[in-house]
Amino acid sequence: MTLIKSISGFRGTIGGKPNDGLTPLDIVKFTSAYGSWIIKNTKTGTASVVVGRDARLSGLMVNNIVCGTLMGLGIDVFDLDLSTTPTVEMAVTELKANGGIILTASHNPKQWNALKLLNSKGEFISEEEGKYILEIADKEDFSYCEVGALGKYTKRDDMLQKHFEKILKLPYVDIKAIAVADLVISVDAVNSCGGFAVPLLLEALGVKKIHKLYCEPDGNFAHNPEPLPEHLKDLSAVVIKTKSHVGISVDPDVDRLAMVCEDGEMFGEEYTLVAVADYVLKQHKGGNTVSNLSSTRALRDITEKNGGKYSASAVGEVNVVTMMKETKAIIGGEGNGGIILPELHYGRDALVGIAIFLTHLAKYGKSVSSLRASYPNYYISKNKIELTPEINVDKVLESVKNKYSKQPVNTVDGVKIEFDKEWVHLRKSNTEPIIRIYSESETLATAETLAKKIISDIKEIIKN
Repeated sequence: MTLIKSISGFRGTIGGKPNDGLTPLDIVKFTSAYGSWIIKNTKTGTASVVVGRDARLSGLMVNNIVCGTLMGLGIDVFDLDLSTTPTVEMAVTELKANGGIILTASHNPKQWNALKLLNSKGEFISEEEGKYILEIADKEDFSYCEVGALGKYTKRDDMLQKHFEKILKLPYVDIKAIAVADLVISVDAVNSCGGFAVPLLLEALGVKKIHKLYCEPDGNFAHNPEPLPEHLKDLSAVVIKTKSHVGISVDPDVDRLAMVCEDGEMFGEEYTLVAVADYVLKQHKGGNTVSNLSSTRALRDITEKNGGKYSASAVGEVNVVTMMKETKAIIGGEGNGGIILPELHYGRDALVGIAIFLTHLAKYGKSVSSLRASYPNYYISKNKIELTPEINVDKVLESVKNKYSKQPVNTVDGVKIEFDKEWVHLRKSNTEPIIRIYSESETLATAETLAKKIISDIKEIIKN
């Protein structure tokens, strides 16, 4: 069993003993700590929190515990039940709530679940706030209200539609152009909330021909839920069989977006943000962009081509958002298919990504593979090494840094080493017991070769 307590929330495998896995007792404790922080920061009236979940098997159980615990603290609950992460984020401000909890382990397998914590802006809490909540949880420094002061419970099933309405009003979304293009689209939603959210959005955009794959939101993930090429072979086959113009894949909570070209080849998760940003930047010449250190340099290329400035942040949505605000970026995100459009909200949103991408494709007038070929050609190899308790990750990263000290090295977040037009980025994951190793080059083969070299170095360091 695994339980990971981080500044952004609490994630673990369901079952086991308290403080070992994500058990009901742990869920109560962490929810109580967060709720106590919410109450402390609520200046007037009764505090309220939005709760939403993806469709994973443990979702209903976790949802019931979280909602009940918040009510026990005297906090009013707006329960969106099955929803998407970006919808919950937007609902916080729409309902003028004091915070939000998203119950999703994102791309993790079905045995995982998590509590992702939002502030009153519908954004992930800061590092300082996360540390404070962890302290409350460790001390169990919370108390519950008497029966007359229990929080109220309200079910809300209208927030997804409000989310759609705001997307459709954006100047970057052209429903008429999408309708005229008469697109055929296949969708793989890994049997979670994208199974209903994505087809409903496509219908609102005027798409009439939709082929659904794994769109039953029952939590029985048909494949590994991370939208990587090796997990999208079924979608690729459906795209070819149905002669779809594009295949769309989202993760369980619908904040990551990956595309499949009409020939069954991958558009590239990294290039989701590049394509969407390209369209937005053409409407805002000189606009700035942000992505994290592990994202493709192609975003920098198209940003500078349009007269803007590109900045790289530490990995993590909260870090990207912070830098976006500092640099007044008009669009940003992460190379894992996460798109952040401040005009809508400061959170990764696959739904807005779909709407803008399809508008871009419809006006481009060519195939998805042609669109991909119009961008700078870089390839990222994403690898990882499983950790064991006896491995000192900091010492491993320090050893790698010293080994390549003659190269340009960035230690803002882990270790990133530059090799002319290539780079490799090593960092300890905040959500899983692994070291992530991302490398980029102008061909996939050279990127993979670079990654293998670094992995070999790490294994040798661990061995010694």
